Amino acid sequence: MTWASGYHSSHSRRIKSSKSRFVRRAVTVTERRTKKDFAAQMKALCDEWYPDAEVVRVVLDNLNTHTVGALYEAFAPAEARRLASKLEFHYTPKHASWLNMAELELAVLARQCLGRRIPDAGTLAAEVEAWEDARNRDRVKINWCFKVADARKKMHRTYPKQTPAAVH
Repeated sequence: MTWASGYHSSHSRRIKSSKSRFVRRAVTVTERRTKKDFAAQMKALCDEWYPDAEVVRVVLDNLNTHTVGALYEAFAPAEARRLASKLEFHYTPKHASWLNMAELELAVLARQCLGRRIPDAGTLAAEVEAWEDARNRDRVKINWCFKVADARKKMHRTYPKQTPAAVH
């Protein structure tokens, strides 16, 4: 869930509807990746995309802006507490951002849309919006082929060895 060069196509969110298996992409372009930018994205998740949800589960990489503290830096304490109580953060392993589907989407965005010099933030925002609209219109899905056993093999230093009792 991170974010192009010069200006950042920032804070990509994959939003899964509870009514279907479709995942909607939402990308916001900002000048930097600040805690306030992150907090604004989390507020949008809670208030615009999932206002009726009791809990919003968010998968994040370990960028230093991706913390509950960012909410308290951006909002009054009561608002930060309200958002924090609704959000449940799950972090990808530190050396495995390739496991994060948002990172995979950003790699596709970079290849399909950002592989050239983009002169200004307005052009970047328009290009990213067109890409996002096309991906959402076509309901593009990620074909996730990586299995837990493959992850354990590749990340053997990170994942503990499973005992027979722990295997279900």
